[in-house]
Amino acid sequence: MTIYIDVVLLENLIMNFIILLATGLILKEEIKKVRLLLSSLLGAIYSVVSYMSILEIYSSMILKIILSIVIIYIAFNPQNMKKMWKDLLIFYLTSFVFGGAAFAFIYIIKPQEILMKNGLFLGTYPLKTIILGAIIAFIVIITAFTVVKSKITKKDMFCEVSILLNGKRIKTTAMLDTGNMLKEPITNTPVMVVEHTLLYECIPKEILNHLDELLGGDFNNIPENIKEEYMAKLKFIPFSSLGKQNGMLLGIRADSVTIKEEDTEKKQENIIIGMYNKSLTKRGEYRALIGIEQSCK
Repeated sequence: MTIYIDVVLLENLIMNFIILLATGLILKEEIKKVRLLLSSLLGAIYSVVSYMSILEIYSSMILKIILSIVIIYIAFNPQNMKKMWKDLLIFYLTSFVFGGAAFAFIYIIKPQEILMKNGLFLGTYPLKTIILGAIIAFIVIITAFTVVKSKITKKDMFCEVSILLNGKRIKTTAMLDTGNMLKEPITNTPVMVVEHTLLYECIPKEILNHLDELLGGDFNNIPENIKEEYMAKLKFIPFSSLGKQNGMLLGIRADSVTIKEEDTEKKQENIIIGMYNKSLTKRGEYRALIGIEQSCK
């Protein structure tokens, strides 16, 4: 079987470019096609040299790792070691998935003449077979990483919460906000931010419908009986998020809050409910925010 070096070079150039392109998209890197092309060319040249067995050293594992690092630096120019190792890991994972998909495609089409030498698949099948296999592998890689990432994100970010307040229970979906370090300043009690419309069964509407007035010191719309019962319970909580700097939330201590993440439950009795008088999301994916201290993690 006759193998042409220029075909080996071109095939590996195409495959390397697609693998690096997929890696860049997964990492959300700024894609510079010239850098990807140069990096792919370096990998393709290595493949040719390895195939020709010019030097025994070219088959060593150490050289392959060094080559991978150089390829990553040329393609993405990571600014620190942590970023470089992350890029390298995704590059290897992408390469493994790509190799598996490409191998499966070659197995399905069953070309008449094919061999493996020094880790390279070689054959007389048309170049379009390689290109088609590379495109299929690219779609598989991007789809797989997108699905896995979306599932991990949902798993890590959302949980179910059950709030017991004034003897009544409400349930909702909360988002884990790792930047939420909100605490009531006097007692240092952690605060869970909840949309005020969820609390109508637990707190009088005269309070919930006049949150802004209460925060401004206006109690004229609050009946005397409600004022006597709730004024001592309400907490004023400063915050600098939720689209506002130096804002204030009105809060009230919950009887308990139960947080459920997958098969794990965590019950807390020392949480203040911060009443937020707007919607946290446009689509209502979640209606509460919890901090990392309140989660099961």
